Amino acid sequence: MRVLIADDHDLLRDTLVMFLQAQGGIETRTAADLFGAHRLIEAEAPFDLILLDLNMPGMNGLDGLKRTIALQDGQRVALLSGEATRDIVEKALDAGAAGFVPKTLPAKSMINAVKFMAMGEQYAPIDFMTAVDTTPTHPLAEKLTQRELQVLKGLTEGKSNKEIARDLDITEPTVKLHMKTLYRKVGASNRTQAALIAREAALF
Repeated sequence: MRVLIADDHDLLRDTLVMFLQAQGGIETRTAADLFGAHRLIEAEAPFDLILLDLNMPGMNGLDGLKRTIALQDGQRVALLSGEATRDIVEKALDAGAAGFVPKTLPAKSMINAVKFMAMGEQYAPIDFMTAVDTTPTHPLAEKLTQRELQVLKGLTEGKSNKEIARDLDITEPTVKLHMKTLYRKVGASNRTQAALIAREAALF
């Protein structure tokens, strides 16, 4: 079985490779962005499965997924993400994706999912697809817009403005604007203080 893993986070990519190769009989190739993935797809023998990180450089949302599916006689392509919403996953599956693999999936489940999709099946975790969408009811969360909450979550994860902008598909100046308003709303004077307030409130 040949699997291509395209993700710009080195640690996650290397960990996935280690998990899969430990199974035996699985050959892996990796890329750090969509361009690198496309280059491998066009230059090498067909892959049984291609895993694409939703937020890596070049993806442009689901556009990257659709362009990859259209390459080389339509190889099987699945999304890999830690932040995809159910709506995005449903659109990806409708567009012909082989499935969706959350980055939070345990190693054994992830390996089983990869094998399942490589065999021609479509995969998405049942609990993810049937979960009821809930909006935080914390008093602090109620003060913030959905976008401000997303930016604040990025702050608590230690991400830079550039990383938050890329993850949310918005510009850095827009991120700064959201930060300015959320600082005022939560009573913070800087990003570290905002992240601490969010953590102490167990917002994420």
